Amino acid sequence: MAFAETVPQLEALIERLECADCLDDLQGIIETLRDAFSVDHLIYHWVNSDGDQYGCGTYDMVWVERYIAKGYLRIDPVIIGCYQHFHPVDWKQLDWSSKAARAFMQDAIAHGVGNQGYSIPIRGPNGQFAHFTLNHSCSDEDWEAFTRKHRRDLILIAHSFNQKALEFEPGRKPEASQPLSPREIEAMTLLAIGYNRAQAADSLSISEHTLRVYVESARHKLGAMNTTHAVARALSRGLIVV
Repeated sequence: MAFAETVPQLEALIERLECADCLDDLQGIIETLRDAFSVDHLIYHWVNSDGDQYGCGTYDMVWVERYIAKGYLRIDPVIIGCYQHFHPVDWKQLDWSSKAARAFMQDAIAHGVGNQGYSIPIRGPNGQFAHFTLNHSCSDEDWEAFTRKHRRDLILIAHSFNQKALEFEPGRKPEASQPLSPREIEAMTLLAIGYNRAQAADSLSISEHTLRVYVESARHKLGAMNTTHAVARALSRGLIVV
């Protein structure tokens, strides 16, 4: 299976994720994301501070049940590696040197798990931990090119997925969204009315580099995929007015 060159419907998928009403909705979304990226499998798994777990994904249920029955959670290098890292990890970078780890991988491949994997560790509030994982069968060169190309989008999706899952945690109170700073509002407003980055920076009497810092900060707060997406969200939420 060839990888998707682009994922043009990604913004629509993010919007669909934001509109999810329950945990069951996330299963359908993760299947759609798998197909959009043209990978074999996509998995999301979380553990909250009380030890409660939730997961959704596209692995065969025979493998999921075997994973649980064998207690693989204790030896899985992916889980161990995600606990040890804060940044995305390629499975090739993990420690597969032990006999147990190698046997686990052989068993996983025999049950349809691909030879390549990319996992994004996520640490939420109050001790919550999750990981968002893509899995596929292909060469090292093809996988490296795929993860390098899509890394930014995958990180955005992973954290958006976790944020939505947290909304469904029993007893959880909604968190206030992060407000934009006055400078971030000014920068986003100028972009919204059609200024390019050089014009916006000149209007604010700042460098383009400083403008980029403001825009990226606003984009992060808005959970947006890119600058255009950030402007659209800021407008729809009434954070900027043009």
